[in-house]
Amino acid sequence: MSEQVFTNAAIVLPDEIVHGSLLVRDGRIADISAGSTATGHDCEGDILLPGLVELHTDHLEGHYSPRPGVHWNMLGAVQAHDGQIATSGITTVFDCLRMGSDEDGGFDPTEMRRLADAIEHANRDGRLRAEHRLHLRCEVSAPDVLDALDQFRDDPNVSLASLMDHAPGQRQFQSMEQYTLYYKTKRGLSDAAFQAFIDRRLQQSATYSARHRQAIVEHCRARGITLASHDDATLAHVEEAVSEGVAVSEFPTSLEAARAAHGAGLSVLMGAPNVVRGGSHSGNVSAATLVEDGVLDILSSDYVPFSLMQAIFLLSDRIGLPRAARTVTQTPARAANLTDRGAIELGLRADLVHARAPARTGEPPVVRGVWREGRRVA
Repeated sequence: MSEQVFTNAAIVLPDEIVHGSLLVRDGRIADISAGSTATGHDCEGDILLPGLVELHTDHLEGHYSPRPGVHWNMLGAVQAHDGQIATSGITTVFDCLRMGSDEDGGFDPTEMRRLADAIEHANRDGRLRAEHRLHLRCEVSAPDVLDALDQFRDDPNVSLASLMDHAPGQRQFQSMEQYTLYYKTKRGLSDAAFQAFIDRRLQQSATYSARHRQAIVEHCRARGITLASHDDATLAHVEEAVSEGVAVSEFPTSLEAARAAHGAGLSVLMGAPNVVRGGSHSGNVSAATLVEDGVLDILSSDYVPFSLMQAIFLLSDRIGLPRAARTVTQTPARAANLTDRGAIELGLRADLVHARAPARTGEPPVVRGVWREGRRVA
């Protein structure tokens, strides 16, 4: 029987902060008490949080393909990604893999499967600090999305799948002004090339989206995979998600959709970079608006892992640290049916983060230590 003590800590529980000590026994939380002990890991009065739970990060792709046309060694990319995840305080991560050749493209049909194999290889070899699960980002308008999904049909690491349609006029890009900025201006397409691109994406969406979405929903229901909708913009989008048994509404683009999703019992997920930057990079509704309206449930780091930790402390002034912490710990864990983690409670996994709160407004916190099931990983 192994024991560890964390003492002199501001322990963030689901609904309060206790200044005291925490006992870990065999990787589980065994006791929480007020007051300090003479021995143990001295947190020096700093914050002790549950390990963060990340449901949607595209960050692995940036390590694997750091420049256009450059593909890094897959195992090295996984380890580099994992290192940044763990040192950001994330102990459970759902790595996003794209299903279907969507508008960002650039990957061959086997690369996502091979990336997943590299994650599993790294896990078997004990190379990983965080626990890695798979999130399949299914572009329902892509002609080959079901072919991509076929490569993962029996993969037990797939725990989450999101339903996406990035065609112009849909969801994230309801206005052509946004779409033009994101795909024409940023990519330097000519007028003719951009129009051909739009025509192709619209045709694909009309041809494939409905039937692919239904097939993916049926597969996930049969396999017990949690479903997420993506970029809900209207009441009709939310009603469709509810009818499909969706559990998470990722990045709703309007306050109307966020309110409807939250009211229907879906967990509303927004990007932590939206909180840190003070708004959406796509010009959609801000996370701050959803916080003020009481309809934001989960934060995701999306493309900057450390943004989760930053967002906790930025939100704590408005809603308190325990509630802010729940958006990146307990609530995402429950949404993904992970009942053994996400909170500092007796019997749960000792996934813990020792963090120093910002000394001044606007400064980031400092992650001073990370433990997964009682084992220090960062």
